[in-house]
Amino acid sequence: MIDGRRALAIVPARRGSKGLPLKNIRPLGGKPLLAWPVEAACASTLVDRVIVSTDDGEFAEIAKRHGADAPFLRPAELASDTAPSLGYILHAIDTLEQAGDSYHYVVILEPTSPLTDADDIDAALRALDAARDSADSLVGITALETIHPVFMVKRDENGIITPLQSESFGVLPRRQDLEPVYSLDGSIYISTVEGVRREQGFCHARTIGFPMPRYKSFEVDDLVDFICIDAIWRNLEAIRGGEPDPNH
Repeated sequence: MIDGRRALAIVPARRGSKGLPLKNIRPLGGKPLLAWPVEAACASTLVDRVIVSTDDGEFAEIAKRHGADAPFLRPAELASDTAPSLGYILHAIDTLEQAGDSYHYVVILEPTSPLTDADDIDAALRALDAARDSADSLVGITALETIHPVFMVKRDENGIITPLQSESFGVLPRRQDLEPVYSLDGSIYISTVEGVRREQGFCHARTIGFPMPRYKSFEVDDLVDFICIDAIWRNLEAIRGGEPDPNH
């Protein structure tokens, strides 16, 4: 709870996955991916309840073993490849409200971003709560430091490349002179319940960005992503010593 406002954390973990089969329970550091956001949310000092939204009984049992509640299974129509994320979110909120359990904030933590931790969750909730006069939603972002859009190129039918945003390579700015830009990274999503209902999503005119360090911004979409995250996990101590966290 934060300033008397209750916060619900939802960990989505459907069974189906085409890019990396059963990725939500693929082991990382000796535990399945879905256990990482569950344990992070359970360790948060501001989250009041942690639930898993899954269409699979096995996944539900795994989530419960790591501290989450699994009060229902997600309907099949909300667990397909094409089902919008908003569907499972509102299904979870509505189902809990019908049981008399309501919340002010909803936090979405995806197993595919396993390095988001309890401190990130608490810092993000405090940031959104402090900005509630101007914002209803918060999303994780990461700075584009090595791949800035100004250096993107296009390629013609002969293989010749030209700058995407500039007239020629000769007028490209120096990297150190560029204004920082960010990318949505999927590490964390938070909204007021009223805001996500009204806006039908998390990104809109009243959304603030929550900068995350680059090593926490990797998402598991395929095997290459997973191998990268596994390598990061094995070297966390060295990485944390060399890359400051922008929110801590």
